[in-house]
Amino acid sequence: MKIALIGYGKMGKEIEQIALSRGHAIVLKVDRNNADTYSVDELKKADVAIEFSIPKSAVANIYKCFDANVPVVVGTTGWLSALNEVQAKCVDNNQALFYASNYSIGVNLFFKLNEYLAKMMNAYPDYNVSMEEIHHVHKLDAPSGTAISLANQVIEQIKEKEKWVNGATNATNELAIVSKRIDEVPGTHTVTYSSAVDEISITHIAHNRKGFALGAVVAAEWIAGKKGVYGMNDLMSFK
Repeated sequence: MKIALIGYGKMGKEIEQIALSRGHAIVLKVDRNNADTYSVDELKKADVAIEFSIPKSAVANIYKCFDANVPVVVGTTGWLSALNEVQAKCVDNNQALFYASNYSIGVNLFFKLNEYLAKMMNAYPDYNVSMEEIHHVHKLDAPSGTAISLANQVIEQIKEKEKWVNGATNATNELAIVSKRIDEVPGTHTVTYSSAVDEISITHIAHNRKGFALGAVVAAEWIAGKKGVYGMNDLMSFK
């Protein structure tokens, strides 16, 4: 399979290594030197694009893939205010978009655990739920896309919570997400239910970027030749 890498930072280089080890070819690399100049014609050489750039560039990169008729796997976070518009354009133009806030298999299992726990905890209002996420100092958005996905799952299940906020809060209808940026930490997410008598926490800790990169390559293999909007639930056959 021929892959275009849109974003060639640490994640892009990790994705490249895994893609090559699985027998794929990298036909285009987009980094800060050619981010504004790479063309639709260059994209057309690829069977699929993997987009891990920066929030302000993500939507334009996705639309360029649509113009090239190339399926795109997107791992950039921090642009979700445009997600509904992008998904609609994908469907209207018969293109293919795969978006996930996190491509790690372990994280997506953690998502399912988080959803199930929140369903159970809704019956026990004495427990207040809060979240913490820790990432490396280079991460541009806060809270992380993964934290937002976790928070939205909790809000769907816990009737008391109406919205998340980035930081501590005393409002009972708000879900606090405390974001920390420390050294080179790949990513840690913790969801905690705390009462006067005890505490329940679930945590996912990423040891490196390989899990995220492998998931993105597997998603690219999976979406090649497809049309429509997809995510990790489709790839992992979650119901």
